[in-house]
Amino acid sequence: MLSAFAELVGVHNNIERGMLLLYISIVILTIIVFNLGFARKLSIVKTIIVYILLFIGCSPLTLLAVRLPIAEGLVITAIVLGIYRFRMYQQRKERQNEKTD
Repeated sequence: MLSAFAELVGVHNNIERGMLLLYISIVILTIIVFNLGFARKLSIVKTIIVYILLFIGCSPLTLLAVRLPIAEGLVITAIVLGIYRFRMYQQRKERQNEKTD
């Protein structure tokens, strides 16, 4: 029994292409979640180290994502964090408007 995302990228048809697409999608979703929720301003060297570790850490997640809903969870997390960031932006904008009035 494959996860919905694993079936979507075709792991059951062509395992090499499917796993590569699954890995790429998990890396992209992980980068989005990291930037929305946890990223801080770092020096370029530290940023490169963080992303290298992120790429390495996505390998076991890809193996787990064949049967478990890892990618689906990342999509939901990205949506929730995106809504949170949007709401924070709106609140900051309202506070600035109140201070200028």
